[in-house]
Amino acid sequence: LHPQLRAIVRFVPNPPVRFAWALALMQWTSGLRIAPKVPAGVRYRRVEVPGGETLHLFLPHGEHRRSALLWVHGGGLVIGNAAQDRARCARLAMDLDVVVASVEYRLAPRHPYPAALDDCLAAWTWVLDHAADLGVDSRRRAIGGQSAGGGLAAALAQRLHDGAGTQPAAQWLFCPMLDDRTAADRSMDAVRHFVWDNVSNRVGWTAYLGSAPGAEDVPTYAAPARRDDLAGLPPAWVGAGDVELFFEEDRSYAERLTAAGVPCVLD
Repeated sequence: LHPQLRAIVRFVPNPPVRFAWALALMQWTSGLRIAPKVPAGVRYRRVEVPGGETLHLFLPHGEHRRSALLWVHGGGLVIGNAAQDRARCARLAMDLDVVVASVEYRLAPRHPYPAALDDCLAAWTWVLDHAADLGVDSRRRAIGGQSAGGGLAAALAQRLHDGAGTQPAAQWLFCPMLDDRTAADRSMDAVRHFVWDNVSNRVGWTAYLGSAPGAEDVPTYAAPARRDDLAGLPPAWVGAGDVELFFEEDRSYAERLTAAGVPCVLD
């Protein structure tokens, strides 16, 4: 672990999602709605997407056509909310002069696959439909997310590709949760991964899939790394720390994107 992170991260416990009572408590707190503080130069709006999803919009001041980013928060598919990334989204909007739409999606196990992905698709569609109102350049819309959100962003890119919908110009996959087969590898349980370990990972995938991870078949788009043909997907940036649980699955996915002819940077 990098010395600058060691003093903080080494003592951060993994979230106790394996305990039903703790998971229920964390999901309840995930549902709390807190209006974000945004820096000068950025406006905040909250909108309800038809179907019940909530989008948090971070809009730079000024009138001109901008790029847009649909952002998907992390949380292992079972915890978290958009509020945890509000500072990141506000800074992205200000520093890059882009419109950022951060989506609230339904969490497993109450809402297993494909609920979260359906919510992301509905949010993407809303951004497309309101591009003119938001001052967004229709050619420059990207999707991105962290951890479970990165996995959902990758799955959304695949689903849009196959559905002949409007594809993103790029995908930003930050330590994405891509492959349920990692959770099925019990040898990984003995490794003390920081922030999110393989026991927690198995809880998340089991809740999302509605069955034990690692089966021969999983539903299409549930685990993006399971896809055989990656050709034609949007250019991607994939970032992961080499001590993270998801590192090997992320590196493999990035290498397979490159082999399929997709421009991809692995950081």
